[in-house]
Amino acid sequence: MRILSGIQPTGEPHLGNYLGAIKRWTELQHEQECLIFLADLHAITVYNDPATLARTIREAAATLIACGIDPGKTVLFNQARVPAHAEMAWLLNCTARMGWLNRMTQFKEKSGKNRENASVGLYAYPVLQAADILLYQATHVPVGEDQKQHLELTRDIATKFNTDYGVEVFTVPEPLIGKAGARIMSLRDGSAKMSKSDPSDMSRINLTDDSDTIAQKFKKAKTDPEPLPETMEGLEGRAEAKNLVTIFAVLADRAPEDVLGEFAGQGFGAFKPCLADLAVETLRPIRDRFETLRADPAEIDRILVKGAEKARLLSAPTLEAAYKAVGLPR
Repeated sequence: MRILSGIQPTGEPHLGNYLGAIKRWTELQHEQECLIFLADLHAITVYNDPATLARTIREAAATLIACGIDPGKTVLFNQARVPAHAEMAWLLNCTARMGWLNRMTQFKEKSGKNRENASVGLYAYPVLQAADILLYQATHVPVGEDQKQHLELTRDIATKFNTDYGVEVFTVPEPLIGKAGARIMSLRDGSAKMSKSDPSDMSRINLTDDSDTIAQKFKKAKTDPEPLPETMEGLEGRAEAKNLVTIFAVLADRAPEDVLGEFAGQGFGAFKPCLADLAVETLRPIRDRFETLRADPAEIDRILVKGAEKARLLSAPTLEAAYKAVGLPR
């Protein structure tokens, strides 16, 4: 197996990123070959202040390392240092079909009502995402429900390219479905994912939040007046309550039913402080490590440059084969 995944270096990584993806990556790196990248080329599909983007790329790398990503085990790099991503994306743009992209739901969500004003990059970024995956002959890609459609597009592009040119250039990747319960929702709206782009900072726990801020955010998290039930079935229709129980369970590495067994019959006045204490203790070493790393940007750059060198070597044979397949000289 070769596993590949990435994260956009915009906004502060939050608890949902950690429990939904990053924590899983830290486990996978001890089991399989892993490549983790900072999707900075994806980041510029919408305008970002250049100085801010340069800073957040380093901070995202520092966050991943602080969370446990080991650059000695995992190939950690940023896209922009590997030109093969952009080159492969163009080749695949010429294979992907307009009808396929027109069906991508995330473009409709991200572009909003004024789609005519969205960048071409925002429209075509699923093809760049396919290039990210196919370049490295990734066999598996960790995906959540919201990314399944993108992986299906990647599979379609790989299959069409191989078929059109009568080659086996690309491995058709399989989804690696995350553990149940790792879908973390907003603290203000249990029907929406915890997100960097939510205008309310109270909707998420940032991995860099201090202990008091974490406690305050959980204290003010939206809930309901009912006590906690004994079973998960009792949380049906109670999205915010279910979300907080899920967060507790994943942080404690316990089954949600086990958590309910401990707190059944109690209200959120008793549950929230315990959840906040657990989150504080879990995130404190991550935050401390992050602050140490952030203070040494040269070391972060060294790690990313070294990772990009490895990524360029791994991607070169596939890019060469794709050029050859379409009849272009190199």
